[in-house]
Amino acid sequence: MTDSEDLMQEIEATGAQLIRAREMIARRIVGQEDVVEQTLIAILCGGHGLLVGAPGLAKTRLVETLGTVLGLVAHRIQFTPDLMPADILGAEVLETGADGTRAFRFIDGPIFCQLLMGDEINRASPRTQSALLQAMQEHEVSVAGQRRLLPSPFHVLATQNPIEQEGTYPLPEAQLDRFLLQIDVDYPDRDDEREIVLSTTGATEVQVQPVFDAASLIAAQRLVRRLPVGESVLERILDLVRSARPGTPDAHPAVDLAVSWGPGPRAAQALMLAIRARALIQGRLVPDLDDVAALARPVLIHRMALGFAARAEGQTLDGLISRLVTDVMNVEAAA
Repeated sequence: MTDSEDLMQEIEATGAQLIRAREMIARRIVGQEDVVEQTLIAILCGGHGLLVGAPGLAKTRLVETLGTVLGLVAHRIQFTPDLMPADILGAEVLETGADGTRAFRFIDGPIFCQLLMGDEINRASPRTQSALLQAMQEHEVSVAGQRRLLPSPFHVLATQNPIEQEGTYPLPEAQLDRFLLQIDVDYPDRDDEREIVLSTTGATEVQVQPVFDAASLIAAQRLVRRLPVGESVLERILDLVRSARPGTPDAHPAVDLAVSWGPGPRAAQALMLAIRARALIQGRLVPDLDDVAALARPVLIHRMALGFAARAEGQTLDGLISRLVTDVMNVEAAA
């Protein structure tokens, strides 16, 4: 059997498993297909996702469901202004033994899990938010001078309320950059909302079963990195990301006028992985330019910031990213 045939078999098997996972998730999450797909993409890439939406849109329910379906040890932290780093990481306590000897023992914090849900992450102080930086990037934490490895795989799915800003702290740019995707959760349409009302107000609760476990999920994450990407797709990724950086030779004219800071190389890495994961979820061997266009916004929007003048003029990052995607794709069509 050739390497390509072996790869195709793995793609087919993993694709079938992902279909079952999505069907299981759909038992508890009505509609929101794009949200579910993007969240799975973030996890398949080995990354983290930031779910942004108004209260009551099943963000917490989605993360809880994913923990079960993916077979991961999941913990939840409700972020509040008085939350301290030790409440996340854990701490050493002094214990006295039966023989009178004393010794420090480390008590794991909730971050020692495979899927961490950070509910309303922007309500915690910057000091507490910074406790996640090392964990999200290096999958380890340093407590009392000792490095402690986190379980594998390790993912953070954080939620954020974009409406109520009283008592919140904007996430630092360094932390935002560690989220592979920003996943916007919108209101359901009328038919979906009708089904939600009927399915969640009855006497029984819909149950879901594991489809993956930690080992099979890690295998799927490795498979994502093996999917080939065409040279033309790679060039469009680079064109798109580099066009979003103000003050550089490759910057789009609209970006130079409107954007105060743009995405770094981590955005190109995220887009490269994300289009592979999307292709795998959809049962395709090779990602294409449609994948780049579909995932440009979730990858870029939290890695850019509009200047004051652009905001005063009513410009939005949504509109700017759409323009960048259109112009980059036009370059490809004309080439």
